[in-house]
Amino acid sequence: MRIDGVFSGGGIKGFALVGAYEEIERRKLSFVRLAGTSAGAIMAAFIAAGYTSAELKKLMFEVDGKQLLDDVYLDIPLVRWLKIYYKLGMYKGKKLEQWLEDRLAAKGIRTFGDLAPESLRVITSDITNGRLLTLPDDLPSYNKDPLSFSVARAVRMSCTLPYFFQPVKINAKSLVVDGGVLSNFPIWLFDEEDKKKKRPVLGVKLITKTKGLPRQVKTGTDLFGALFHTMKDAHDARYISRRHEKNIIFIPVSGTSVTDFNLTDEKKHALIQTGRDYAKAFFKSWCY
Repeated sequence: MRIDGVFSGGGIKGFALVGAYEEIERRKLSFVRLAGTSAGAIMAAFIAAGYTSAELKKLMFEVDGKQLLDDVYLDIPLVRWLKIYYKLGMYKGKKLEQWLEDRLAAKGIRTFGDLAPESLRVITSDITNGRLLTLPDDLPSYNKDPLSFSVARAVRMSCTLPYFFQPVKINAKSLVVDGGVLSNFPIWLFDEEDKKKKRPVLGVKLITKTKGLPRQVKTGTDLFGALFHTMKDAHDARYISRRHEKNIIFIPVSGTSVTDFNLTDEKKHALIQTGRDYAKAFFKSWCY
C-alpha cells in the first residue's frame, strides 16, 4: 500500500527510526511523499532516494559518528567556548554534509530535481528572519532554484543543532539552523483536513520516557536545555490531536544524548530494536 510519511528529529537517537522503517517495509508499505526534521530529515531523504531498510542499517553501522564531525583545533573547554562565541557552533557541519552528499549520490540523487515532485520536504529554521522554512518549497523566496538545490545541503540545514553545529547561510544575509527549533515533527505538512486524503499519513515520532514530568531547572545549562526542549516540542504538541495520534508510531528513547556521536554498535542495535518493537506493536491495531 502507498502512504505518506513523517519522521521526527532526535539526533543520534534517530537510529530507532531505522528499526521502525524495517517494520514498515515488512508490512509492504511504500512511501509516496516524505517529510522530516533533523534525524528525520536524514531518514526521509534516504528513503526518498531509494534506500531500503537493510541498506540503511548497513550504512549506519559502517559510519563512525566521529567521522561526521569536523576537526576542532585544540579541543579544550576554552577553545570550545571561543568557537561557540565567535563561530556560533562547535562544528562546521561540512563533513556531515559531505557524507550525506556521497550517500545520496550513490543513488543518483544530488538535487531536488533528481527526486519525484513533492516526494521530499525537510524543515529548517531561519533564525535571521524568525521563520520556519520548508525546503524546497520556500527556496524561491531566497532567490534559489528548488530543482537545482542540493538535497544534502537542505538536510544538513535541518540537522544544524544550535551551538553544536554552526548555522548555515542560505544566502548572504540569512542563517539557518535545526528545524527542530520550530517544528520537530512536521505532520502538519500533510494535514488536508478540508480535503479527502489521497492516501494514509503515517508518522514516526521519537519521545523521551520522561515526557510529561516537570524539568529540574537549577543551573544556566538546565535553563538552556529546558528552553530548547520547550521550543522544540511546544508547536507540535499543540498541533497533534487524537485524529493524528492514531496514525503515529511513538518510540520512547532514553539513555542516549542527541549528540552522542560515539555510539557503540551495541547501543545502535538497541535503538534499532526499540524502533522495531514499537512499530510492530503499533501495527497490531493500526486502522487506516
